[in-house]
Amino acid sequence: MFFRNLTLFRFPASVSRALESLDEDLAQQRLRECGPLELATRGFVSPYGRNHDALVHRSGAHALVTVGSEERLLPAVVVAEELAARIDAINAKQGRRPGARERKRLKEEVISELLPRAFVRPSRLHAYLDGKDGWCVIDSASRKAAEDVVSALRDALGRFPATPMSSTESPRTLMTRWLADGRLPQGLTLGDEIELRDPAEAGAVVRCRRQELESDEIREHLKSGKQVFQLGLNFDERIGFVLGEDLVVRKLRFFDVVTDTLDEDSAESAEAELAATFALMSLELNRLLEHLQQWFGIPRPGESD
Repeated sequence: MFFRNLTLFRFPASVSRALESLDEDLAQQRLRECGPLELATRGFVSPYGRNHDALVHRSGAHALVTVGSEERLLPAVVVAEELAARIDAINAKQGRRPGARERKRLKEEVISELLPRAFVRPSRLHAYLDGKDGWCVIDSASRKAAEDVVSALRDALGRFPATPMSSTESPRTLMTRWLADGRLPQGLTLGDEIELRDPAEAGAVVRCRRQELESDEIREHLKSGKQVFQLGLNFDERIGFVLGEDLVVRKLRFFDVVTDTLDEDSAESAEAELAATFALMSLELNRLLEHLQQWFGIPRPGESD
């Protein structure tokens, strides 16, 4: 269960102490089945999968959790079609067209009747909390989905003052400088993917994949004033990713030098496999997050208080 994207939040040291009772707190917010008249439910499920009760997997200071949701699929077009049929029936039978208030009541009736028959779509989203360094790491590139995870943790803990990762220097400016000067921080090398934009409103956008990023073509775009909004990078020849100017890590992948260490250890069960994978992944990401903090100047909340 290697993460594929990273949306990052930071929390103060005071939260780390509260994580000691994380298992009990999450137990009060377990995911329950979506009721017949509910559009959606959200709660915590076991990171081990079905038929497991444990809601937290720990590896050192890291706590892996999984937020689950169930959503009833009731397309708006289906509701609109049934509502139109009922309005037409009233018009044909009574010779009148329902007013706004009656149409609203009819729509509520349609939804109430169709919801219990709608399919339920489940979803799962993994995240882990680093109690030592104050990171909340969510396996998603969607800010909304990540905020939903933070909101679920806040509901469970009562208080979770996690803030989106922000830097003291503009990531866009810094990444543009790396590329223009050809001098990256130690341990970083260029990948083969980039997004360049003219910072002016409605400016030109250039996206390249499988592209030599030190080519004359890329340099010409930089000379014309375009800036780096996403940049493919490799870290320490162990991890590849695309870093956005929003500091979201996308397309995260672990190279063979990392994943091959798992193949040497045959896991006896799915639980053992998850434990081995998560321990390896969190240790590798520890180093990456430590360097992101240095490169961009990302303070932990409360450190200056």
